[in-house]
Amino acid sequence: MIIGMKNPGFSYELIHQDKRSKARLGRLHVFGKTVDTPVFMPVGTQATVKFLSSDDIRKIGASIILGNTYHLWLRPGPETLIKAGGIHSFMNYDGPVLTDSGGFQVFSLADSRKIKEEGVSFKSHLDGSRLFMSPEDSIHIQEAIGSDIAISFDECIPYPSSYEYTKDSVDRTLRWAKRGQDAHTRTNQALFGVVQGSEYPDLRKYCAEKLVEMDFDGYSIGGTSVGESKETHYRMLDYTLPYLPEDKPRYEMGIGAINDILEAVERGVDMFDCVLPTRIARHGTLMTSQGRINIKKNIYKDDFTPLDPECDCECCRNYTKAYLNHLFRNNEGLGNRLMSIHNLRFLLRLMEGIREAIAEDRFMEYKEEILNRYGFDERGF
Repeated sequence: MIIGMKNPGFSYELIHQDKRSKARLGRLHVFGKTVDTPVFMPVGTQATVKFLSSDDIRKIGASIILGNTYHLWLRPGPETLIKAGGIHSFMNYDGPVLTDSGGFQVFSLADSRKIKEEGVSFKSHLDGSRLFMSPEDSIHIQEAIGSDIAISFDECIPYPSSYEYTKDSVDRTLRWAKRGQDAHTRTNQALFGVVQGSEYPDLRKYCAEKLVEMDFDGYSIGGTSVGESKETHYRMLDYTLPYLPEDKPRYEMGIGAINDILEAVERGVDMFDCVLPTRIARHGTLMTSQGRINIKKNIYKDDFTPLDPECDCECCRNYTKAYLNHLFRNNEGLGNRLMSIHNLRFLLRLMEGIREAIAEDRFMEYKEEILNRYGFDERGF
């Protein structure tokens, strides 16, 4: 059954809920394109998933990617993207694209940012020039980019933050959400609100309920993975998800660690993104069915076995650990491409397994199997 038909071009279809958890098997209908959920979205910060072509993205099984509003605003700029016909034409990618609001990048530039009711001023990471972004600016930039899903501009606060500051920030985020919603004009672009509230259950509940009253097309869970413990992270989800509607997608931003994904899926989250798989690949760290591998180690210099015998990606089907070790040691770009393909395919295969397990009412068994098989440190990979 398709539900949530406020925007007839965008809807969430709930297919099945696992009998022993809140894990949901679903499907997003995104303006003529479909995305099976739970889903992991590779990050294409600057209209590119680093080192991967649009064909590579399709071949690894990615059904939706993320673009970054802040970076695309600076380069190539909204005018260029409009002239190109939008981000899909610009990067030759025909799948759905979600853009973040730019709020997290403003958060990361904390040393230079100044927050006021109108918006946020901060320094460009490129040349130090003073920039300003309002909720309306964020929406207009995302409309110019041409993404299929836009995200409301919010304040991503540091952890820990006092209750008083968090309350003021939540109220500001809600006012900004309404302003962004009022500024949004595109009928072929969905808009998600962002739930903030740090570790405070009443503020999470308050923010979620107020956003639901505004009736967004979906809801993002913000303010996690900003330095809190795993226990606190999962409590934030517990404080948020019960107040989000079952007929809309739930998206936790910036999550790519395997244990975090599993814990969030168990609680009913549908969408994830993170730079982690490609970032660690560029540093020689690979996620495999045998556990984590650091390909630059000497033990792989003469290892002529596949990186991961259980993986079906281009890297594992065609190349050996010895060759990847050689590419990494010589700083060859092909190594970055192949290892990024593998790490992304590894996570996408994990999501395929999650969806299959939910459909068969064995998600909790699948979660336990994965956690026992790999073992995790605090980073979760």
